[in-house]
Amino acid sequence: MVSTLLLWSHAIAALLFGGLAFRTLRNAEPGVPRRPLAAALALTAFWALAVAGLGMTDAGTRLAEALRNLAWIGFMIVLQRNDRNARPPLALGTVYGVVVLVALASLVADLSGGTRSAGTAVAAETALLLHMLLAVATLVLVQALYSGFPRAVGGGLRWVVFALAGFWATDFLLSADAYIEGHYRPESAVIRGLAMMAVALAIGMGLHRKGEWKVQVSRTVTFQSLSLVAIAAYFALLGLATSAIATIGGSNTRLFQTAFVFGSTVAILTLVSNSWLRAWLKVKLAKHFFRHRYDYRAEWMRFTDTLGAAEGGGPLDERILKAIADLTLSPAAVLLVPEGAGLGPGASWNWDRSTLPAVPAQELAGHLEATGRIVELDAIRRDGAASPDASAVPQWMLDLPEAWAVVPMPHLNTLAGAILLARPPLDRALDWEDFDLLKVAGRQVASYLAEARAQEALAEAQRFDEFNRRFAFILHDIKNLVSQLTLTARNAERHADNPAFRADMIATLQDSAGRMNALLARLSQHHRSRAEAPRAIEVMPLIERLAASRSVQHPVVTLGAPTAVALADPTALEQLLDHLIQNAIEASPPNEPVTLAVGVEADSVTINIVDRGCGMSPAFVRDRLFKPFVSSKPDGFGIGAFEARQLAEGMGGRIEVNSREGKGTRFQVILKAAHAADFAVGRAA
Repeated sequence: MVSTLLLWSHAIAALLFGGLAFRTLRNAEPGVPRRPLAAALALTAFWALAVAGLGMTDAGTRLAEALRNLAWIGFMIVLQRNDRNARPPLALGTVYGVVVLVALASLVADLSGGTRSAGTAVAAETALLLHMLLAVATLVLVQALYSGFPRAVGGGLRWVVFALAGFWATDFLLSADAYIEGHYRPESAVIRGLAMMAVALAIGMGLHRKGEWKVQVSRTVTFQSLSLVAIAAYFALLGLATSAIATIGGSNTRLFQTAFVFGSTVAILTLVSNSWLRAWLKVKLAKHFFRHRYDYRAEWMRFTDTLGAAEGGGPLDERILKAIADLTLSPAAVLLVPEGAGLGPGASWNWDRSTLPAVPAQELAGHLEATGRIVELDAIRRDGAASPDASAVPQWMLDLPEAWAVVPMPHLNTLAGAILLARPPLDRALDWEDFDLLKVAGRQVASYLAEARAQEALAEAQRFDEFNRRFAFILHDIKNLVSQLTLTARNAERHADNPAFRADMIATLQDSAGRMNALLARLSQHHRSRAEAPRAIEVMPLIERLAASRSVQHPVVTLGAPTAVALADPTALEQLLDHLIQNAIEASPPNEPVTLAVGVEADSVTINIVDRGCGMSPAFVRDRLFKPFVSSKPDGFGIGAFEARQLAEGMGGRIEVNSREGKGTRFQVILKAAHAADFAVGRAA
């Protein structure tokens, strides 16, 4: 019964495949690789006929099976090369070559009397392992075909590829069953005959349907195919090695097999987890198997995804750094932002900021803006002064061994910044593809950065408008309050019975009314107070008066040169110091005094406001401290430090900040020192 089913299932399969071969030669669709497909179908029919007439173990049947396998592999190669736009990658050609060698090796093993003759058990297992390896490898190639389909491809090609998958999967299951049982079972052969009939029907449906027979192979599919073939080869090697150990291992066979499997697996995992090795493999595959180093479509999609990942992706500056660094596999990067006439370190990604100086690089900014050239630091280290970029690169960059390249970010004939890239795990020189890709990417991130800065400026202007509108309402309320306090003072002056109480109340009310009227005059658009011209004033008396007024709120210590005289607007200076002292008090613990220290230098007078509070990070001081409406306090307006710097610059001075988190902060107000003539004018005024 089983032999009858074996005969008729393979005979019918031979008839079906033969009919398909005849139909393909006469009525093929445009674009179908007609001759390779017809040859594969005809050889499959010849093999099925050999199984039905000669049996599975005959040498002629094994030869027909090998020719059938080679024909289908050739058909898949032609199908891969049917893309008119580009040749398939060399990597896939290498995979096909390996598969052909495996097919030939399995034929040699079969003809030498391995799997189905009276050969040794080791030869039989070797032949079966080669058959399984061939089936797995061809399934990988079928998966590569299917993944390379364009979206618009018709259903005909899909049906054929599905049929091929079933074709090789059946061979794999039959070989695996024989490997487990030690020989081929007739029942399994009958199942394969029925499966071949189904495969023939599926191919016939595919040929009947219309569709474009063209495949586009991506770089990802190629790498996946190579990986899967390598995995299959690894398992085949394990099978061969364990079989050999079983032959020569004796009583310790199981121990030796376990040790070999465990040791080889650990070695493979160790190699795969090495970042340098992965980078080396990627570079070598791209160099030797592809015409271009980069898969530009995949790189650009990853680049834009990184820039657009606002949620959970970090600030825009860090996303820009990561997007550029990922292009060259750089592990870290630093954003160099415009700072005066130079470029200073800004945001960083995986870079130790303690290695970066605070001094901006002025020559580098002008050089990058003028040339727009990507600077390769290793070339400068190698060529020295002969390099055209040597004079512009600061020495600290060359002293950092991890510094690899500087990518400019030009935008509308200006330099939006630059990116310093760290050396990738696999050290290499930049080539023309790196320069082209990084140049385009630098322009792209420059537009992102410029747009973000424009949005910040617009948002800041909108906040100013909101701030002014808010205080327009406050002015109205303050005006009403001033009127009420003035009326109260008049009533108290007429009706209070206790003279002492009356005097205190009148003084308090009048002082409040005076303060609010002054505030009203400062805030009103029509009664804006005019700033006084800077004049010579004694700084120490002003400091002591401010300290005395704050002593009830918090301990304040004054020290320094009592003869310090500065050129300043007294009202503006008092307002400036009032802001800074209030900030220092709010940041200080209750038992830690705020120190006000006055110093005199050759041409300047310094006023230091020192606290031992929580301090601020360098990034906050650099990027956010003097920006309006940015405050580290939950209920703060973020105006004090901004206004203090504006007042200092209005008097020809400046403010410098030195702060450490957890240690405290020192604000240093630097003013011009007054000469004797200026002091005399100040006294007369």
